[in-house]
Amino acid sequence: MKHRFVSACAVAALLTGVAVAAQPQPADLASLEGTWVMDSAYEIHPDGTRSTNYGEHPLGLLNVDSAGRYNLQIFKAGRSAFASGDKTRGTPDEYRQAVLGSSTHFGSVAIDRAKHQLVFDVRAASFPNWEGKRQLRDYTFKDGVLSYAVPAGASGNGVVAYSVWRRVAP
Repeated sequence: MKHRFVSACAVAALLTGVAVAAQPQPADLASLEGTWVMDSAYEIHPDGTRSTNYGEHPLGLLNVDSAGRYNLQIFKAGRSAFASGDKTRGTPDEYRQAVLGSSTHFGSVAIDRAKHQLVFDVRAASFPNWEGKRQLRDYTFKDGVLSYAVPAGASGNGVVAYSVWRRVAP
């Protein structure tokens, strides 16, 4: 009787393994470690329209080390220089464009595989309201491209922002 039970368990385990192996497995992000360049950044508004706060071809760099420490920079391409040439003597509009045309932060990042989210623990940011906060981002990873969404509630205006990154070969 014991022998039949063990044999039945072995057969069940084998069949389960075959069934699992036969199912197509989605591409997963094994690690964030490395250097990533920005492919695009865009926003989807509640009415379905699309905009690009950083322009059609933003400049972005995301670095993640083996300990999960990250730094991220996004810049609108073609930002205007300050007319004075002095960072301390910009006009209100120059300061506004400089701030709204960039996003930078650093801290630690991890992958929550169970929830399929990136978890950013922001240590410092160009937008001070993010400092010391945890940001959760649903992500997709396909064909070497990482895309994550900033949920509508994060902005307070119903806009969902997307960042799309491609890993740079070492």
